[in-house]
Amino acid sequence: MDTKLAQIVKELFDIDVEIKLTRPDAQFGDYASNVALQLAKPLSKSPRAIAEEIANSLRASGDFDAVTIAGPGFINLTVSTQSLLDELEHHPQKSRSGESVVVEVNNPNPFKDLHIGHAYNCITADTLANLLEASGAVTHRVSYHGDVGLHVGKSMWAILRYVDGDMSRLDAIPVRERPAFMSRMYVEGAAAYKDDDDAKQAIEFLTKQSFGFDDVFEQNVYDTCKAWSFSYIDETILRLGSHAAEKRYVESDADALGMATVKSQVGTVFEESDGAIVFPGEKYGLYTNVFVSSRGTGLYAARDLGLMQLKQRDFHPNKSFIITGDEQKAYFEVVIKAAELALPELSGVTKNIPTGTVKLSTGKMSSRTGEALNIEWLFEKLHAAASERGEVKDVVIIAALRYAFLKVRIGSDIIFDINEALSIEGNSGPYLQYAHARARSILGKTAKASVRPVELGEAERLLVSKLGEYSDMATQAMNQLAPHTLCAYLYELSQVFNRFYEKSQVVGDAREAERVYIVHAYAETLKRGLTLLGIPAPEQL
Repeated sequence: MDTKLAQIVKELFDIDVEIKLTRPDAQFGDYASNVALQLAKPLSKSPRAIAEEIANSLRASGDFDAVTIAGPGFINLTVSTQSLLDELEHHPQKSRSGESVVVEVNNPNPFKDLHIGHAYNCITADTLANLLEASGAVTHRVSYHGDVGLHVGKSMWAILRYVDGDMSRLDAIPVRERPAFMSRMYVEGAAAYKDDDDAKQAIEFLTKQSFGFDDVFEQNVYDTCKAWSFSYIDETILRLGSHAAEKRYVESDADALGMATVKSQVGTVFEESDGAIVFPGEKYGLYTNVFVSSRGTGLYAARDLGLMQLKQRDFHPNKSFIITGDEQKAYFEVVIKAAELALPELSGVTKNIPTGTVKLSTGKMSSRTGEALNIEWLFEKLHAAASERGEVKDVVIIAALRYAFLKVRIGSDIIFDINEALSIEGNSGPYLQYAHARARSILGKTAKASVRPVELGEAERLLVSKLGEYSDMATQAMNQLAPHTLCAYLYELSQVFNRFYEKSQVVGDAREAERVYIVHAYAETLKRGLTLLGIPAPEQL
């Protein structure tokens, strides 16, 4: 409809104007436009007079049942039944066609636990990749993990003490117990590093060795536990309903390239300070950050510069998105500014999207050790709550988690309530799954082929009008990378369908075939929206 209105404005006044239609209360029509007010100044005419001219052309087009003018020149449009039904065939705009984008869809570190924040960021990143892909971009999902550094030294110290030179002790740990074992080893190493000077020295040595162990046995232990970690990370990503990464990057791959970049720019972009190499962020309203330590080792920031170059080498992206917790926002502002100066050819490519914090409705956010609650705890609680209702299905757990995280604007904190997330009576993922399954059940009870309606009753029209919003709402979610807007739309759509179904019998009604057409359109729209969010839409539950 916006294209139609823009065409009429062009024909009448020879002006190209961007039309933004709004959807007023149903009593005023299907769409509203303030384009006459926009044109008043350039045309030196009253908005009311402009609106009258536009309204006459709209009426003559035959696409509208009613065109009225309100106030100083607002145009209200009631679309004809057939034009309204035509909107169901519209598809979201592919505004990024021809672009290449990279999305860092997960980044948990091996040798450590996976916590609720990892789940949130992973689900968010995977969904943004879905939206980017649907908007026409060639989308590459990658992951990035710290396989070297202090956290590895802490874990390796505890693991080596556990095996005590006997590799069979590792081999004896059952597969299902390995994640808990790795978590326990990191906690032990972290505590020792804090409280025991001898352990601290040993851990710092193992940290240096993590780039390549001199001892063959230690290297074997490292390789084995690293493989365990990645196997668990990959398994967890799938349990969250997310896609596997196309390519995995690790810090050891990015280290040398990042170090070389920093050292080559000392005196221009970077500065030496007490033996270290820093980026003077204060010059740019940021903070000064160390890229290379006084011991000559590259730090996280240097490796991130190397990672940017690896992504560019492999995918030549127009945009590269990194989704992290809000606590890393200031850090990435520094790294991206440094990259802009040191690697001007990559300027404007990398964008950090900070997320909020997940807080439980119970107030409990950490374990007895002070560590953030891990993903296994979350899965256990979800399964326990679901089993009480007899609904222990992986697709329902996926829907509960993803929708609870995605329905909140990215960057806002989330209050996560397990029972609310699993509810089939409120604004939740399982509720929308059941709404879809219910529609499929209705369709399964009829043998009649669907027939496109000629006329629409009041409840039918309201539902068809709401269905017609899908293309615009999906486009908005894609363009703004705002999955919460799509969540809100799908929930509103399900509510409109409920009101329709209360008033409109489908099976056995004289207009059964026409209503089957509408119910089918509703089920397909729900499925498309849920799929964009990464939520399964089963035919039955």
